[in-house]
Amino acid sequence: MIKTATQAPAILLLLALGWLAACNLAGPATPSPPPSPAPAMPQAQILAPPHNQQVIEGVIFDIEILASDSVGIDRVELYVDERLLQSSESESGAEGHYRVTMNWFAKGIGWHKFSVIAYREDETPSHPHTIALEVIPPG
Repeated sequence: MIKTATQAPAILLLLALGWLAACNLAGPATPSPPPSPAPAMPQAQILAPPHNQQVIEGVIFDIEILASDSVGIDRVELYVDERLLQSSESESGAEGHYRVTMNWFAKGIGWHKFSVIAYREDETPSHPHTIALEVIPPG
């Protein structure tokens, strides 16, 4: 095929249009900021008594709980054998570290499961922290 002088400008025009279509005429794209990482989950733990501790039936004993969160802890709940025993709310608003002591009247010979869950103001829960305690008869 022989190209004529009138075909050359048409080919150049098509090439130029293709090149322009491939260019970003709006200038460089503004990078969007990276998404903010979601805050870590709240944390809760039973500090005392230790896991597998024996307690005497009929005695009231303390359960020390520590909860923490970068956003703030609003409430802590203590469960015994999967039933809510007590709930404690922060009196001064959400706190980064919230320490509370709850108590339980030891009853029911045998093993009992104690779990604590901490909550943010937006109701985001921690994973439960669980220990087992054995209630034994008095001496």
